[in-house]
Amino acid sequence: MATAPRRFFRCACFCSENLYVARYGLHVRFRGEQQLRRDYGAVLRSRGCVSPKDFEQLLEEDVALAPEFLAAAEYSTLPGADLEGLLQHLETVSEEQRIYRLPVFTPLFCQALLEELEHFEQSDMPKGRPNTMNNYGVLLHELGLDEPLVTPLRERFLQPLMALLYPDCGGGGLDSHRAFVVKYAPGQDRELGCHYDNAELTINVALGKTFTEGALYFGGLFQAPSALTKPLEVEHVVGQGILHRGGQLHGARPLGTGERWNLVVWLRASAVRNHLCPMCGRKPDLVDDEGFGDGFTREEPPTVDVCVLT
Repeated sequence: MATAPRRFFRCACFCSENLYVARYGLHVRFRGEQQLRRDYGAVLRSRGCVSPKDFEQLLEEDVALAPEFLAAAEYSTLPGADLEGLLQHLETVSEEQRIYRLPVFTPLFCQALLEELEHFEQSDMPKGRPNTMNNYGVLLHELGLDEPLVTPLRERFLQPLMALLYPDCGGGGLDSHRAFVVKYAPGQDRELGCHYDNAELTINVALGKTFTEGALYFGGLFQAPSALTKPLEVEHVVGQGILHRGGQLHGARPLGTGERWNLVVWLRASAVRNHLCPMCGRKPDLVDDEGFGDGFTREEPPTVDVCVLT
């Protein structure tokens, strides 16, 4: 029997290792401000990064991930890391509903990403809807950012976090995702009805711009009969991500003024969803799809090399 075709992979170090700082002609490893100063302070000073303002600009322009996010992810990978320790790095929005928040992207990265999104939106390139409920937004794979941005974000940073926060929801086995940006603006989508996600876990990051109102609201898990009796409202903060279980009922209140863009990543664990489809509540009836599909997998039978047999 022939072996399955060999798959090729990348290292999940895209957002933290061997970052090139063009201003100073230097490749760096980034785990946070203190580590950057300790490891590269002398060489950066020798190349003109002298004042506190220089260093602050370096952090803003050349680093995508917020130091708080990097610190939380790094803690999650330490031997002996536990939930209690991780919660010191996060804001607990609701202990009962297991909703958390922390900074994910720097402000300048949010601004740069928004510029790319708007250029794509205004282009004549083909575009798909982000999901069945939102009419305005962008699928990250259409923009070419799924592989270089979202996959390493999931593999290197989100998975260790989610493994501690949601071990019972597949947090330690996140092997695929669906990533998209949704847009709320006057004359377009202004709100989003109550729903749950086709995901085991979700992160929702506000990218900007300037806006009022439009808070997220949360109920209980969709299986609960009284899941929306006392909804919890959570305000968006630019650059910060809200973490929750995919089965948590939620929606978006009407936007007041301005324009808001959010990056949403549905995080999926095939080991969980292969047993039960979260959308139909039955064992999944698998059909072929492209890319990650809806995150389901199956064991493929080994192939037979006819040339060897003959």
